[in-house]
Amino acid sequence: MQQSSLSLSLSLSLSLSLSLSLSLSVSKAYLPIKEAPYTRLCQTKNILTANGEYPGPTLYAHAGDTVIVEVVNRAKSNITLHWHGVKQRRNPWSDGPVYITQCPIKPGSSQTYTIVLSDEEGTVWWHAHNDWARATVHGAFIVYPRRHGKGYPFLKPHKEIPIILGEWWKSDVSKVLEEMVRTGDSPNVSDAFTINGQPGRFYPCSEEGMFEVMVKRGMRYLLRLVNAAMNDELFFAIAQHRLTVVGSDGSYTKPYTSDYITIAPGQTMDLLLEANRPSDGLYYMATKAYSSNSVVGYDNTTATAVIKYSTKRAPLKAYFPFLPAFNDTDAVVNFSKGLRSLASADHPVDVPLRVDHRMVITLSINEFPCANNSCQGPNGSRLAASLNNISFVDPSVDVLGAYYSSIKGVFKKGFPNKPPLVFNFTGDDLPLSLLQPKKGTKVKVLRYNRTVEMVFQGTNLVAPLNHPMHLHGHSFYVVGYGRGNYDKKTAHRGFNLVDPPYMNTVGVPRGGWAAIRFRTDNPGVWFMHCHFDRHTTWGMDTVLIVKNGKRRADQMLPPPANRPSC
Repeated sequence: MQQSSLSLSLSLSLSLSLSLSLSLSVSKAYLPIKEAPYTRLCQTKNILTANGEYPGPTLYAHAGDTVIVEVVNRAKSNITLHWHGVKQRRNPWSDGPVYITQCPIKPGSSQTYTIVLSDEEGTVWWHAHNDWARATVHGAFIVYPRRHGKGYPFLKPHKEIPIILGEWWKSDVSKVLEEMVRTGDSPNVSDAFTINGQPGRFYPCSEEGMFEVMVKRGMRYLLRLVNAAMNDELFFAIAQHRLTVVGSDGSYTKPYTSDYITIAPGQTMDLLLEANRPSDGLYYMATKAYSSNSVVGYDNTTATAVIKYSTKRAPLKAYFPFLPAFNDTDAVVNFSKGLRSLASADHPVDVPLRVDHRMVITLSINEFPCANNSCQGPNGSRLAASLNNISFVDPSVDVLGAYYSSIKGVFKKGFPNKPPLVFNFTGDDLPLSLLQPKKGTKVKVLRYNRTVEMVFQGTNLVAPLNHPMHLHGHSFYVVGYGRGNYDKKTAHRGFNLVDPPYMNTVGVPRGGWAAIRFRTDNPGVWFMHCHFDRHTTWGMDTVLIVKNGKRRADQMLPPPANRPSC
């Protein structure tokens, strides 16, 4: 197995120092780290970065590789990194979510991550996984087909271009988080979206640095799209050009052509772009938020980049793409329903047809009362979030370490298979008695190699919202979507059990539900959470513990040396 090594150093302006070498020997590099000033929206400030870059460096590997990453934290704050979409077979020790699989890497210390690639092919990504550090600490992770395999299952592109959609605050994002926690209210919305770190022409002082793509007429380009935004699902489109989805979340899809893309935080899309328009045009790509209600604020700006054709003539006309309305839930659902697994002989599907374990999980925004109505959430309360009416409480010792070493009192088993109370989840004017959840560090323990069906049911408590649910350590088949309340009798008849998309993050529609199926074939401790960071901070998360199988090859690897201590 070939290994690549990469040294990442973090500094506030975090700098991940990076060197990547795909060779038979393991090489490591340590690059100087410095404070990184960035100018956006007429303002220069220091931010947390990887390698002094925003977005951070793109990583490259092949399916089946093992990548070694050494992270040196030269910041003033803690850090961890997560390899989003990498299953990390038997190796939760390098998965990264703070206080779930590890304690934080403290300032001045380091950690070596072993990234075990298996069946992932396409675009995944990496990001910080503590507090809100991922706002600026993230990057694309491109996994090419196996070295001696058959290559892409679509026409080979002439060039590949990572496109990372981000979210930018003029304020220090850690201060935004601190104020949200202090007041109990929603966080301040971002001041801009970004495309590869640049907001584009509709923001002050930003047009000069707008990201540009130079293309040649008649050539084919593979855009590797990542939604790294913190709290917004996004629409994305390119003027006068249709986009063909050929992959999502590190898995291939049937070619699916659309005028626009919807992409939830955490999701990736591989898009083929045919450069087939007149060369004298200037073609904008644009992204803006999909926001499913007006109770929680959203960034209503639009980020832009441009596509230019290589020609000696100056562009004669500029074209701007159509993007759906900010609240067009039908556009989101219709696009999502068009995604299908490739389901070919070389890339077969293995959708569980028999289910061993069924769960229905409600996704709710909640409230905790404050003394004398002293908080700034609705009705003087503190905003919260929950899964099956349990608002997750982060422990002070990581769950994985506690589970492996049988440390008592860190977490409790028994996360429920269904909500404690069944009501009209998507009804209007729900009673106030439903608003307050329970607090707890409740986890779900599952036996090895069992098939699981989970239905994520949105609720209208406080605010009916969409929720991008992400599961670590596994990909899953999205077998169904629906509006309103999930009804097993009718919903199952519409499930796609032939070629459903194979994802690791699913967008649960506003006022609706999504159903997934997967096999517990990866022993370890795995985080499951909403990828809106405000919802994770409020408690919309839990942990799945998959027990060891009987064979050694079906058991969790032992912990590495020198894990960070709490």
